[in-house]
Amino acid sequence: MDWGSFGTVRVGHATRKLSVFVMVLGWSRAFYARFTLDQQMESFLRGHVEAFAYFGGAPRVLLYDNLKSVVLDRVGEHVRFHPRILDLAGHHHFEPRPCAPYRGNEKGKVERVIQYLRHSFFAARRFSSVADLNAQLHEWLAETALARIRPTDEERRTVRACLDVERPLLVPLPEHRFDCEQRQPVRSGKRPYVRFDGNDYSIPHELVRKPLTLLASETVVRIVDGDAEVARHERSYDKRQVIEDPGHIEALAAKKKQARELRGRDRLRATCPHADAFLAALAERNERLTHNTTRLVRLLDQYGAETLDAALAEALDKGAIGAAAVAHLCDRRHRAGGKPPAIDLVLSDDPRVQTTTVIPHDPATYDALTDDEDHPHD
Repeated sequence: MDWGSFGTVRVGHATRKLSVFVMVLGWSRAFYARFTLDQQMESFLRGHVEAFAYFGGAPRVLLYDNLKSVVLDRVGEHVRFHPRILDLAGHHHFEPRPCAPYRGNEKGKVERVIQYLRHSFFAARRFSSVADLNAQLHEWLAETALARIRPTDEERRTVRACLDVERPLLVPLPEHRFDCEQRQPVRSGKRPYVRFDGNDYSIPHELVRKPLTLLASETVVRIVDGDAEVARHERSYDKRQVIEDPGHIEALAAKKKQARELRGRDRLRATCPHADAFLAALAERNERLTHNTTRLVRLLDQYGAETLDAALAEALDKGAIGAAAVAHLCDRRHRAGGKPPAIDLVLSDDPRVQTTTVIPHDPATYDALTDDEDHPHD
């Protein structure tokens, strides 16, 4: 088994290294290959599992170059293997065997296959994604690679015919598939997102800052809390992307809306002495408290507490119980004072925008720029 490097590919805004995992059966020369966007341990293990399924069993011995995914340390013939490769070997009952150092001839079969792939399959090949490239590769393996004549075979048998002879000698596949998911602990910051491989994935807002576990396959990213799956997303190989579950955003928006409503009533009561009586009058008339409160808070932001409280008092006195009537009274008082008309601030419904704090600045600072008589404007 070995890796081959095939340059880079663009995925959105990211540049990813394109690699190919190759495993060759030493006698029949049948081989399995798959392209990946990394050479991480999970891709390495997944390549083995897919290759064993393709061959219909596992070989009894696997020969490796001295990869860090296999050999963590070596002194002469004494080898310390990576624990994950030992887990895989125990699951499929094969012996991992590293090549002797500086013995390039020991892995000639796999290196020739990589060159065969490079020149006979990959050269000038067009593909839209790695999934598309692998689909083309698997078709090519069946139609071309297995149809070639086995090297040095005196009977001129095809690789496919030799694989049929070799397959019964392989170790049968176990009942359960080996788990190749990448697993890592994660914890969000203030925002309900966890970061993985350069991208942010949403989680339920109630799990913010709680320790969770992220499980990543080749196509799916899952976040679990103990044994319970709390989020599932399609994996992105782009960079700096925000991948969201609409349900997470809707739940967050509902919570923020409820909190805003409660804060809005508290603001009205704290700044406008007549607000309590007005809200009580709304309740007596069975008016929609949420709608009216939201509009009154908006009027508070537009006209200020003094104008709004005077309008509330006038509305109570006239029996005009409703936010629309208060808005009319505020506008009339505003105009009577010779002030410019108030303009609504329109914001997105996204809770991340709604909850952003903006510090207002006095625009009079800009007027001072025109007061310098020594530097008049053109």
